[in-house]
Amino acid sequence: MPRRKDEPGFSRRSFLKTVSAGGVAAGVLSRGHEVDAQGPAVAGPGAVAVMLNVNGQAHTLQLEPRVTLLDALRTRLNITGVKRVCDRGSCGACTMIVDGKTVYACSMLAIEAQGKKIRTVESFTQGTVLHPVQQAFCDHDGLMCGFCTPGLVTAAVALLEKTPQPTAAQARRALDGNTCRCGTYVRVLEAVLDTKGVTRG
Repeated sequence: MPRRKDEPGFSRRSFLKTVSAGGVAAGVLSRGHEVDAQGPAVAGPGAVAVMLNVNGQAHTLQLEPRVTLLDALRTRLNITGVKRVCDRGSCGACTMIVDGKTVYACSMLAIEAQGKKIRTVESFTQGTVLHPVQQAFCDHDGLMCGFCTPGLVTAAVALLEKTPQPTAAQARRALDGNTCRCGTYVRVLEAVLDTKGVTRG
């Protein structure tokens, strides 16, 4: 048993040795007993069947569990409206709507999206008719290079489906996860606040 800190001969090394030995003993003891509560089945590391509902269509893909939702859609389903920019969940170019909530597709695994309703910017147009948000972006010149635009449009659609008449503060908050290097924020905000006729998706 280690000495108390105030006793002569106490050292951090002796304390850590004792703690480590206790941890090893606990691990050995736990292996001797069956664990009643089993965790979820482990998937992978090889490819497994992943079923995705994207824009109203069901797709079954063979994917490694580590594949992101962004990669699954862009490289396997050729759904390229969502863009890869930062690839670390900070720019918003890969924004999708999953079960009514916006997500960064580069930070969500495809296997996590099973059984959920996934919507991308491709789902907003009806034939050649633009979605009201897309039309408002055009009317207010809310796009320049267009690389970030699908993510901004998707975030705006998600906002307006829940809050058809948002305040400027609500719109800024909903779009604050989307970065535009061209700096079209003022016109994007104007487009969102001027959009009419958005219904729930």
